[in-house]
Amino acid sequence: MAALTKTDMPDLKRIYSGKVRDVYEVEGNLLMISTDRLSAFDVVMSKGVPDRGKMLTEISLFWFDYFKDTIGSHLITADVDKMPEPVRKYRDQLEGRTMYVKRAEMLKVECVARGYIVGSGWKDYQKTGAVCGHKLPEGMKLAQKLEKPLFTPATKADQGEHDENIDFDRAAEIVGKDMATRLRELTLDIFTRAGDYAREKGIIIADTKFEFGMIDGELAICDEMLSPDSSRFWDAKTYEVGKNPESFDKQIVRDWLETQPWNKQPPPPEVPDEIINKTAARYREVIDRLKG
Repeated sequence: MAALTKTDMPDLKRIYSGKVRDVYEVEGNLLMISTDRLSAFDVVMSKGVPDRGKMLTEISLFWFDYFKDTIGSHLITADVDKMPEPVRKYRDQLEGRTMYVKRAEMLKVECVARGYIVGSGWKDYQKTGAVCGHKLPEGMKLAQKLEKPLFTPATKADQGEHDENIDFDRAAEIVGKDMATRLRELTLDIFTRAGDYAREKGIIIADTKFEFGMIDGELAICDEMLSPDSSRFWDAKTYEVGKNPESFDKQIVRDWLETQPWNKQPPPPEVPDEIINKTAARYREVIDRLKG
């Protein structure tokens, strides 16, 4: 099965093309298409992962629905038949990987929840004993569960730049104290409840990132939700404190790239089909377990 790494819809107005998504403007709303492009170390690989975009869309739709009574989303429909007529003739590119969404006034803060000490948080802790301004107990180990989940916001970087971790006070300066407080409460509530649900399925959600926006004066969740691209999912059976757990995401690709003589600048080495297929299987497994 071929991967869809670019969209070609000349009748529609493309307004953005990122590492994964192509976005078009249609009748005042947005058509968000998750391609099968794969990036690692901020570089897009020459090969995509077949159906990766469909899987990312599938899991976001699952969580949008699961939390619909907690917060609305930007979603209008994911059914191509219900999208505007000019869109439907591109069904072969869109089916299963597309959301037709309302435009939102995006808040300039990314909302990150961390339940375990890993990744950049672990590096910060080793240097400073804190994670994004949150002082932690001495002697913590890699991948250890935190006593309480942390809200560690970040600024939304321009394309090609890295997001910057900030503290709550800086987030309050950007969006206002009341909104920052609401975002913190909402982020930690969703993260905790999703984590409890996932644990019943044998999955640990170590951390995640949400993006929120305002639609018609109401706060809404936008972009994606609790997907393997925005979250770290671990297998509860193999999880062990002190060891870096395997993630249900593109970590397989990153690990392979680390063994290559590559300076992490374009062009990247070509990822073998075996690694691509293993990555696709990891995505499929975590989605099936979460939904099942």
